[in-house]
This record gives sequence, structure tokens and C-alpha cells, in this order.
Amino acid sequence: MNNKSNDRVFGYIFANVYPLYIQKAERKDRTKEEVDQIICWLTGYTRAGLQQQIKKGNDLKTFFAQAPAFNPNSSLIKGVICGVRVEEIEDPLMQKIRYLDKLIDELAKGKAMEKILLSSHASETQAVRRQK
Repeated sequence: MNNKSNDRVFGYIFANVYPLYIQKAERKDRTKEEVDQIICWLTGYTRAGLQQQIKKGNDLKTFFAQAPAFNPNSSLIKGVICGVRVEEIEDPLMQKIRYLDKLIDELAKGKAMEKILLSSHASETQAVRRQK
């Protein structure tokens, strides 16, 4: 993506994108609560903090900039979203946005919540085992 495309995406209002994540999940019999759990795991927001962000109408750039504690295991998220490998995205903000997209995509594909949130930890554990 070029900078102009990135800037457009960064300007999307989180409160407008959030219902799309929920719709994607619910079409596959997943829940809003699971979407919230993923967002909170990734960003460090509490559920109340997440709702505050939605009410404020912040754009994605602000939403991620104000994230209390972006999950350090997020760098272990791997895979393709929108035809691009998330681990190869150079822009840090775009990478965070795509990490969230990837996790919601995994939820919608029916992957167990424990595996979605712990897959990063599992990858880390496997890497440590290989080093021994």
C-alpha cells in the first residue's frame, strides 16, 4: 500500500469499523464478546476503555496510539490478510491494523478463541524448544 492509501485507512473511524468486525464474526456464529476479547487482548483496552474509544469517534490512528498496552506477543501473529503477509508489513500502524484484521478473520473462520489468543504464545514456545 502506498502512503495515500495508508493515510486513508488510518483516518477510518474505529466506531464505523467495529460493527463490521462484529458482523463478520456473527455471520459465522461468533459473538460480539469474542470480538471485544480479541480487541482487548491485542490493545490492552478494558471493555470500558474500548466502549469509550467507540463513543469518542476516534480514527484508527488515534485508537491504536492510545492503546494502553499493545500485546507484545502480537509480533508473533503470522499469516496473510488482504493478500499481504502481516509479518512483512513495514508501516507499524498498518501492521497493528492488519494484526487485528487477521485475528478477527481467524475468529470468523471458526478457530477456537484459546488458539487465536494463545497461538502467539504457542509459536514462541515452539521456537524456544527448537533452540534447545
